[in-house]
This record gives sequence, structure tokens and C-alpha cells, in this order.
Amino acid sequence: MFASPLPRITRAILLAATLAITLAGAPLAQAAAPQLRTSTPGWFRMMLGDFEITALSDGTADLPVDKLLKQDPAVTTQELARAYLKTPLETSVNGYLINTGKRLVLVDTGAGALFGPTLGRLAANLAASGYRAADVDDILITHMHGDHIGGLVANAASVFPNAVVHADRRDSEYWLSQAKLDAAPAESKGAFQGAMASLQPYVAAHRFQAFDGTTEIAPGIHAAPTYGHTPGHSVYVIESGGQKLVVAGDLIHVGAVQWEHPEVTMGFDSDSTAALAQRMRVFDEAARDGALIAAAHIAFPGIGHLRKAGQGYQWIPVNFTQFR
Repeated sequence: MFASPLPRITRAILLAATLAITLAGAPLAQAAAPQLRTSTPGWFRMMLGDFEITALSDGTADLPVDKLLKQDPAVTTQELARAYLKTPLETSVNGYLINTGKRLVLVDTGAGALFGPTLGRLAANLAASGYRAADVDDILITHMHGDHIGGLVANAASVFPNAVVHADRRDSEYWLSQAKLDAAPAESKGAFQGAMASLQPYVAAHRFQAFDGTTEIAPGIHAAPTYGHTPGHSVYVIESGGQKLVVAGDLIHVGAVQWEHPEVTMGFDSDSTAALAQRMRVFDEAARDGALIAAAHIAFPGIGHLRKAGQGYQWIPVNFTQFR
């Protein structure tokens, strides 16, 4: 005996009705959400002993590092590829803010308006991090290339109205010299003009101080000469609670190449032999002592430790931290 087909038909009708009700209540398909193509505000905070350190991003710039590094461009391309990178290399520009509890000290200010729209974000990221430009007491300049000093001014006025700017005398005498500007080739004059325009409001207000070599700027913060990348290039050594951070400026530019091969120098160096010697000296000391390095052009936040590895170094970025 065969079963009656009615139960099967009834079930089919009920299923169809249920499906129709479900679809009727479903929303219509929506267009895909647009890509925002932005990141979070560029700041990162950590403690160094009793000092608060805030890394500030000025943005990134594409650099043709295969043409700038002093080695075979094909080798540079291969070494970048090993790190899943390519040229032109998107390169960070970083500054560093130190709150000692008594003074607020900024090392380098980014490019300001000197290098186009992908840079010049340090002041905005300073505000996003919870500080005002007017809060900054001292600005320490590693050297007077435009991507380190351009952020001092906006529309020819001081961005940091209460800060005293400090830099090594050798750099200020070189980059702020009208005679050297006049003697420079046409393609180099812009670097001098950018330095002069960036420092002028501070010089006019008597808020620029040149120091000479190793100098204490504030308790726990001193400048150390690393002449070579520019005539007065300096690093700043920050020490608190038995911990040390060396803000290294432009001792290194391309980590994917120069950590393993620190002997490779950069076309921006005024004296590449001296720049190489200073890089090896400072990095050897940091690897030996366990000091942190903060580097202006290592991928943001650009802070980490070094371990000696053969003739080069292994870079160990700082771990992400939350304050708790």
C-alpha cells in the first residue's frame, strides 16, 4: 500500500510559504562599504623608568632607496624583496616626545609643509596624543634636514610658541649660513632655505640655543655628537630608572638593508665615512648595553632593541603596551 501524497504536498506548501515570509522580511542587498584608507592617529606611548615616551608619526614618504643607498641597486631591490618590500619604499618620519614629569621635550618636528601632503602630521598627532604644542618646553633637533625641522613653523609662524629649540652649533653654523647658501649648487639651495625659514621665528624670539658637543639639556637628557650625516648631527640619550633610550636621528634610514649590512651608506650623508663610523659605534654600544633605539625612519613607532648578529644587527621592535 502506498502512502497518501497529501502529507508530502502539504509539507512542500508549508516550506514554500515559510521561505517566502523569510525572504520578504530580509533586507535588500546593500552596496559594499567604501574603503576608508586611513589609519588610527599616529602615536604610541610607553614608559622609560619614570619618563613617559610618546612616538609621534609625521607621516610617510616614498623614497627611491635603490638610488640613494650606496650599493648596487639590484642588490637593494633583492634585499627589500626578502622583507616583502619594494622601491620606492614607503618610509616613516618619526618624532619623539619625552615627559620627564617636570619638562616636556620633543626630539625633531617632522617635515611640516616642506615635503608634500603625505608628511606634516606631527602636530596633529601630538594633539591626538593628548598634548598641546604650547605645552612643549624644549625641542631638540638631531640635524637640520627639512624632514626634521619643517614642523617648527606653519605659515612662517612658530608652531611651538613656548619652546626653546636646541641644536649642535656645527649644524646651525652650516645650515643657517648665508655664505654657504650662496655657494651651494642650485639643487642644494632649498635645504638651506628650508632650515633658515624653519628656525627664523625662534632665532628672532631668542628661543634658539646652539650647544657644543656633549651637553646636558635637562636632567636625564643629554646630547651626544654623531657628526657625519650632517656636520652637527647629534643623538639624544634619555635615561631614567636605570633604563636608556637613544634617539638616533638619521644614523639609519633603511632597516631592511642596513640592519644586516650597516656598512651600506646613504646618499644624504655629508660625510659617509664618518656617518658609518658613528652608526657602528652607537649601535654596538646599544646592543651591548641593552639600550633602546628610536630611529626617525624605521617603521613607526621606530623603537626597539638591537642584538649583534655577525657584522650587523638584529632589530627587535618594542612590544605593544597598554598602561594598566
